[in-house]
Amino acid sequence: MLLKLIDRGFNLVADDQVQVAGDQVSAPDTLAGMIELRGIGLFGVPAVRQATLKLVVQLCGIEERLPKPRTNDILNAPEITINPHSCSASIRIHWALDALGGRRMQYCGSFVE
Repeated sequence: MLLKLIDRGFNLVADDQVQVAGDQVSAPDTLAGMIELRGIGLFGVPAVRQATLKLVVQLCGIEERLPKPRTNDILNAPEITINPHSCSASIRIHWALDALGGRRMQYCGSFVE
């Protein structure tokens, strides 16, 4: 899923481990700029050093059809649930980020009461 997002033009911040300080996220120095492609190996990729947390994505096999808006209590950021095995998972994350950024109109669901 992360590989598909990178292929869609997103920047890597962190893969397996993420450091959180307020609303800022980063990778541990030992893992910065690396992504694991399961079954192939560890690769170096361009990455941003730090980013502002905009969305928490819970990976779960069960998704609500039209979920109500949720905020992650620990990270204080909007939260959605995505089935990581769905072929459209990365596209739906992209659309969610577009909706949060005002680039896509949403009429009901995760970000609209």
